[in-house]
Amino acid sequence: MISIQKKHLLAAAVLGGQVFYAQEIPQKLDAATKNLMELPAAYSANLSFYVADENGKFIYEYQGNKGLSTASTQKIFTAAAALETLGKNYTFKTTASYSGTVSSGKLDGNLFVSSNGDPTLGSWRYDGHKPEDFRRQLIEALKKQGISSIAGDLIIDDTYFDFQTVPGGWPWDDMGNYYGAGVWSVNWRENQFDVNLRNGAIKDFNIPLHNVKWVNEVKVAGSSDQSLIFTAPHSEVALINGTLPAKAMTVSGALPNPPMQLGMEIKSWLSESGISFTGNVITNSSQLINGLKTQKAPESKVFFTWHSPTLDKIVYWFLKKSVNLYGETLVKTMAKEKRGVGSFDEGVDFMKDFWKNKGINGAMINFADGSGLSPQNYVSARAEVQALLWSRKQPWFSSYFDGFPEQNGMKMKSGTIKNIKSFAGYHTSTSGNKYVYSIIINNYQGGNVSDALYKVLNVLK
Repeated sequence: MISIQKKHLLAAAVLGGQVFYAQEIPQKLDAATKNLMELPAAYSANLSFYVADENGKFIYEYQGNKGLSTASTQKIFTAAAALETLGKNYTFKTTASYSGTVSSGKLDGNLFVSSNGDPTLGSWRYDGHKPEDFRRQLIEALKKQGISSIAGDLIIDDTYFDFQTVPGGWPWDDMGNYYGAGVWSVNWRENQFDVNLRNGAIKDFNIPLHNVKWVNEVKVAGSSDQSLIFTAPHSEVALINGTLPAKAMTVSGALPNPPMQLGMEIKSWLSESGISFTGNVITNSSQLINGLKTQKAPESKVFFTWHSPTLDKIVYWFLKKSVNLYGETLVKTMAKEKRGVGSFDEGVDFMKDFWKNKGINGAMINFADGSGLSPQNYVSARAEVQALLWSRKQPWFSSYFDGFPEQNGMKMKSGTIKNIKSFAGYHTSTSGNKYVYSIIINNYQGGNVSDALYKVLNVLK
C-alpha cells in the first residue's frame, strides 16, 4: 500500500507537472508563431492570434487586438447573436393566401405566396422540408380549398425585407457563384442552381431557369474547376468563364431572381396537378422595378402556412457547411425583429451593439456582413475568443457547439477567402486542458496556409 506521505508526494508531483506544462504552453505557442511569421509566404502577412482557457484566463496572444479580415469565422458572431436574440426554436414561415372569392372551384382573384425570408425554403438539407414536400403540401392545401382553376395572377410578395439583396462589400467575383447567393424576402432552393457542362459546353441545368441568357467563355484546361459564374440580382444575363477539365462537370451558381424562379415552378405545379391557371407570374420586387403598384398578400385569407426547421437546426448547417445565405438572412431577420427594418445596414449595426453589450471593445468588431464573405470585415482574434467564451455560458451552447466542424482533430470554424485564412473554436488537450482560441492571417501568399496554421494550433493538443 502507498503511504499517506507518498500519496501527498505523488499528488504534488502531478500538480507540479501540470503547472510546468501550463507554463510551457505560452513559450511553445510563441516559438511556433514566430516560425510561422518567418516563412517566406508570411513575409508581408498580418496575424492576430489569441488563446485563453475555458474560464477566460489569458494564455497567449500575438497582436490579439489587431483587426483583420476574418472570412467565415465571422459566422461565430452571427450564429450566437441569432440564437440569443431569436431563440433556438424560432422558425421562419411562408404562407399562401388569395384575394377575391372561390365559387364552383374557380378562384376569381389572385393567388399570393409570401415569406418572411425563410432561407431554407426548398432546401435539400432537411428531411420533410425538401422542394417536393413544399410542392405537395401547397397543392394539397389548394385542393382542400376546392380550387380547380385560378382566374387571376400568381403574385410572389417578396417585400418583407428591403430591396437590397447583397451586402455592399461583397466582391463581384463571388456574387454569381452559389456561395455568393443574395438574400431575398422569398428565397428558394437556397437561391442556388447547378449547370452541367461537358468539355466546357453547357448541356443542361438541374432546374429550368427562368429568363436567363448565357454567355459561355469557359476554356478547357487543367484538372480542376477554376470557373466562375457571374449573375446579378434581377439580371437576365449570366456569364461563366475560367477553365474546366475536359470532362463532365457540374458548377453551382446563384439564382438571379429566386422569387420569380419559385413563381414559375409553382405555375408548372398547378398545370401538372390539373389546376387551371392562365394568369401571369408577378413578383412585387419586379413591380417596384417597373414603377408599378405592389399588392400585399391578404392576411385574412391565408389557407396554407409552411414553417421552416427550427433555428438550432439552421445554425447547425450555417456553421457546418458555412452557408453564407443563412448568415445574411439572420442579420436582416434580427434587424427586422428588433428594429423593424430588414436591412443589412441595420442588421450589422444591431450585431455591433449586441457584442459591445457583451463586453467586447467596439474597435475590435468592425463588421461588414454576417457571413464573412466581405473582405471589409475587420475583427480581432481576441474578440472572437471573447464571443466564444460568452457563448459557452449560454443555455443554447450545445446547439451552437454541434455546428462547429472538426478539422485537424480540433472543433473549430474555419474561414477562407483569397490570401486569408482563419480558425476559431474549442479544444481539449490530451492532458485535459480546455482552450478557446482564434487565429487569423491576412495576405499569406502561399498554398499551404492551413497546414502552416495547424502547426501553431497543434501546440494546444
